[in-house]
Amino acid sequence: MSSTITRICCLALAGLFLCLPSGAQSQPAQSQNAPPQKKSKHGKPPEPKVEIYYGGVFLVGEGGIPNGPCFRINGRITSAGFFNELKSYDSDDGTVFRLGTNEVTQFPEKVLLSLTIHDQPCSFGLQPVGTGVYLTPENMGNLKLSLYWKHGVELRPAGKVAVVHFSVVPLQPYATELAAELPKRYLWSYEFGIPGAGVPLTDSLVLIFRTPDGHIAARVAARL
Repeated sequence: MSSTITRICCLALAGLFLCLPSGAQSQPAQSQNAPPQKKSKHGKPPEPKVEIYYGGVFLVGEGGIPNGPCFRINGRITSAGFFNELKSYDSDDGTVFRLGTNEVTQFPEKVLLSLTIHDQPCSFGLQPVGTGVYLTPENMGNLKLSLYWKHGVELRPAGKVAVVHFSVVPLQPYATELAAELPKRYLWSYEFGIPGAGVPLTDSLVLIFRTPDGHIAARVAARL
């Protein structure tokens, strides 16, 4: 199966469907395993900036369908306990990634991308909504999702992406007594298995949602 996923909901329901600011939600930390740094003019090496990735690499983004609803994307990249042990050290000499005391340069052989999508009010700068205020199964079924690894400005397909999980769950309104009168709203959940072998940790995973006419409804990236 290619990295381009067409007609998301329809394929999913047929059983074939492979829908936080971008980047890792990292926290500064100190470590004695930081690589050696050049000494400053005062005789001490500058302290490297250390990032940890416990829990995975998180992403968040917003999208909008022209003359239709806007939506929010939340996601996370995991791979067993790989990211729980991963740290990066930024210095004037570049970035070094370490698992414990071992330096690593590439993603694991396979990573898991988890996504949730739900509608939201359109923000300033997005296409104003028309009559279709809420995200519907038909809206989602018309979107196409493409996954890429990005190196510099180069985008390359993410390879053979596998569907691990897909579900659509109705959202209950706060005013339960008015549920029968309100439009139905949903939460879409997805899990994709993505090949990561040979991919540098400095690359980012880019998700692009397109409408049938090629308009980009959303673009979001996860990066370390």
